[in-house]
Amino acid sequence: MGWGIPTRPPATSTPSRVQALYELCKRTFPSPSSVAASSSPSSPPPDHAIGAISSLMDTITPVDVGLRDDNLEDGRGFGFFESNFLKNSARVARWAQPITYLHVYECDAFSIGIFCLPTSAVIPLHDHPGMTVLSKLLYGSMHVKSYDWVEPAVLANGKPVKLGKLHTDDVLNAPCPTAVLYPQSGGNMHCFTSVKSCAVLDVIAPPYSESSGPAGQAKVVHGPDNYAWLEALNVPVNINMRPGTYTGPTIQEHLP
Repeated sequence: MGWGIPTRPPATSTPSRVQALYELCKRTFPSPSSVAASSSPSSPPPDHAIGAISSLMDTITPVDVGLRDDNLEDGRGFGFFESNFLKNSARVARWAQPITYLHVYECDAFSIGIFCLPTSAVIPLHDHPGMTVLSKLLYGSMHVKSYDWVEPAVLANGKPVKLGKLHTDDVLNAPCPTAVLYPQSGGNMHCFTSVKSCAVLDVIAPPYSESSGPAGQAKVVHGPDNYAWLEALNVPVNINMRPGTYTGPTIQEHLP
């Protein structure tokens, strides 16, 4: 059995882990407007702040976000909504088993969401330009392959490709530590293939937007050992994805 989506659980007096995640992110990631008003350039938050979010995400289980032991891959129980990621993602063949995205929260500073992948689903190689991303594998198993651009940039003569260094090439099995990637490190260019049905909780700061543009898809041209020549395709990420209804604890933006 995979993990599915139940009805929304009843409210409790104790703040949920999802609420705690929102509160930490709100304190950690400034809004673009406040950054623009500041004289200092934007940069990733300090390590201790990212570490606090990562440690909290390590404790989050499927039940904490409204997932239950059910058959996710039969396609039942999904609603509809709009999100910048979905609007900026191209679609592939309709017969392919789709990935389901559950929107948890989004503001101009960060987004929280869950990607539910059926077995053998693929999110192709793509980047997160200027973004800090924390990813927690909630259940299941997935193969991750990621690269970072070599700095200063190394370009191939006469070809629109740039050198990347391999960061990760491994199969992850839940439970495992939260992964963190930064604009220039941690595997900012990556692709996923689900070995078994799985779900990933993502915090993305800042979120994808119409102004920043969608994730840029890329392909590996060739490369020896731990390096590869990567070609940016300048097209939205091509994902067979559908929106679903998040049924976990509701985030309260203005608690007393």
